Amino acid sequence: MPNIKSAIKRVNVIEKKTLRNNMIKSGYKSAVKKFEQAVEAGNKEEATTLFATATKKIDQACSKSVIVKNTAARKKSNLAKKLNAMNA
Repeated sequence: MPNIKSAIKRVNVIEKKTLRNNMIKSGYKSAVKKFEQAVEAGNKEEATTLFATATKKIDQACSKSVIVKNTAARKKSNLAKKLNAMNA
């Protein structure tokens, strides 16, 4: 445990940021899982609405610097491929 006041503050700030990042990350991961379950079930209407939700969550995680821009683009592209394959 740090002794210096500024180091103690940094530890507290990092803990808060870690909690925030984990919350955002788990939110987009659960949105992606719900979308993939809808795709496996073959439910097109639900999959399209969940696709919009999942891409929104991924964009939010990207804007908060939880994930990198290219990672977000890759994840959205993979979701779009799954949706298009289901509609075809």
